Amino acid sequence: MNIPKIKVLLAEDDENLGNLLVEYLKARNYDAELFINGEKALKNVIKGNYDICVLDVMMPVMDGFTLAKEIRKIKPDIPIVFLTAKSLKEDVLEGFSIGADDYLTKPFSMEELIFRIDAILRRTKNTNTEQKLFKLGEYVFDSEKQILTYNDKVQKLTTKESELLKLLCLNKNNILERNYALKSIWLDDNYYNARSMDVYITKLRKYLKEEPGIQILNIHGKGFKLILPQ
Repeated sequence: MNIPKIKVLLAEDDENLGNLLVEYLKARNYDAELFINGEKALKNVIKGNYDICVLDVMMPVMDGFTLAKEIRKIKPDIPIVFLTAKSLKEDVLEGFSIGADDYLTKPFSMEELIFRIDAILRRTKNTNTEQKLFKLGEYVFDSEKQILTYNDKVQKLTTKESELLKLLCLNKNNILERNYALKSIWLDDNYYNARSMDVYITKLRKYLKEEPGIQILNIHGKGFKLILPQ
């Protein structure tokens, strides 16, 4: 039985970079197509059946932000990742306001792009099935109500605590990459936000301390891993 390949639309006006990315994606068993401007990419979004769009922000004919807005009119649920040479907070916020699922600032590693694509597709798959309840040993986490329950004890979580715990749950027993979590929740992976996330991780460990089999591990240089009882 052949498993369908994930189909990636890549819009990038730097043909050398674009071709390298396509070759790398294909080597990793993705089906990737390159378009060198936003207008060509849009025409193919309309007639193609893509799983995810990876869009350069600065492109001729039609820039990435405009392209994303047009894509959202046609296919509102398709995940979008922006590639940008800019790291200004205003650009990041504009991208997320359009409905971006993530962004990568150039230069980036190809392995990181693969990780982001995989993480987004896992998350959107879970979102589409509307997973709201998570069983963590004897704990029950309701991500919609932002409540963590242990027997008859109820802990109300803040929005960021809930979002961080949900990301950990969706990646249980796998590494939740630090920068991905920061950009998803805090929108910026700067030093101060990173320290803030460490504080939230400490709080989550405290909330989950009644279950000895649950651990949130620090994976040096990478991120965190939620370990659940077997």
